[in-house]
Amino acid sequence: MKSNSIYALGLFLLLISSSCAVVRPGEAGVKQTLGKFSDNIITQGTVFYNPLVSKVVKESTKTNNIKLILPLPTKEGLSVMSEISILYRLELAKIPTILENLGQDYESVITSVFRSASSDVCAQFYAKDMHSGMRAKIEEEIKSKMLINLQKQANGIELIAVLMKSIQLPVGLASSIEQKLQAEQDAMRMEFIIQQAKLEAERKIIDATGERDAQKILAEGLTSEIIKLRTIEAFSKLSLSPNSKLIITDGKAPLLIGEDSSSAPNK
Repeated sequence: MKSNSIYALGLFLLLISSSCAVVRPGEAGVKQTLGKFSDNIITQGTVFYNPLVSKVVKESTKTNNIKLILPLPTKEGLSVMSEISILYRLELAKIPTILENLGQDYESVITSVFRSASSDVCAQFYAKDMHSGMRAKIEEEIKSKMLINLQKQANGIELIAVLMKSIQLPVGLASSIEQKLQAEQDAMRMEFIIQQAKLEAERKIIDATGERDAQKILAEGLTSEIIKLRTIEAFSKLSLSPNSKLIITDGKAPLLIGEDSSSAPNK
């Protein structure tokens, strides 16, 4: 009798555990009954269902990361190995639609869409573009093309970013690209030096022109009368000094003799 009770209790607990599901934070649960998904979305908590005809499908509502390593074509016809990260998130309200149209293996659909989009986009760029500032443009174009293709199949997958994290170029090509980039940097540096030299030359020309104009203006303003006046003023200032002075001139400079020297009594 006791063993029957234990058996019944165990069977009851088994039925209870198999007929309920726990939806944790960051998840969304959708009940599927006889193959049809319910529009009611469980975001958190415990949900009971009939295990004979129903089940609860749980999907992550967090940002998910699909990592791929695959070759990408280039405009030169090369194949460049790249490590890719596809960041995506499921829109909560559209999870039933996604499951209905794509099933739970929707990541394989995202991967297929990426392969198609990346082939179309990367074939328009050179290998060196993937190793330069053009990489962000390539990533954005792949993302835009993926969104268009995904919306045709199932709306509700939000693409956050497509990241080309690692580009492995062929050894010879990588060396050539590095040399070309170095040459471009050297050319830019030389252009800067030439520009600086031009600016310095222009500055010197401006300084020389200003000096020339100043000398010209000064020369035009120095008439013979002004020179005589300035000479007299200079001699007048010298005559005020009590020290003995010896002034040597060419004999043509005007002299101004003070009144004291002309009116002094003879001894």
